[in-house]
Amino acid sequence: MPPRLRYFYVMLTVGLLLIPAAEIYRELSMRPDIWWTPKPMALSPAAAQDRVEIYVRGKPLGALIDGKQLWITDDTGRSAIGAQDIGLRLNNWDRVRVARLPMLLAYAASCGAGFVMLLLIGSGRLAYREERGSAR
Repeated sequence: MPPRLRYFYVMLTVGLLLIPAAEIYRELSMRPDIWWTPKPMALSPAAAQDRVEIYVRGKPLGALIDGKQLWITDDTGRSAIGAQDIGLRLNNWDRVRVARLPMLLAYAASCGAGFVMLLLIGSGRLAYREERGSAR
């Protein structure tokens, strides 16, 4: 393979290799704490019942709220805590990570294949060799 053609293919492979490598870097350098439910969208205990159960001294939080057994004391006095006073923020990082895993594995396989091609092209192992004689 002529040196200019080999250089072209090496540069093409490096360029194509940067695409999945940049995605893998972006994915691995992402902060894992950004997947919390935003504060304004915090869920009520009833809305988050399928994902979390909260117990206070062995009793379910919902039963304590319904029985007006939870109280808060502040500057204005003492008042019972209602369901509207409680908001839950959920961390969805585990679900996001599982959903992104197949794409991350595909990017890793692409990087591996790209490195193999880069080594083969750069070392000249894919050079065309003419036939030396007719096979009978």
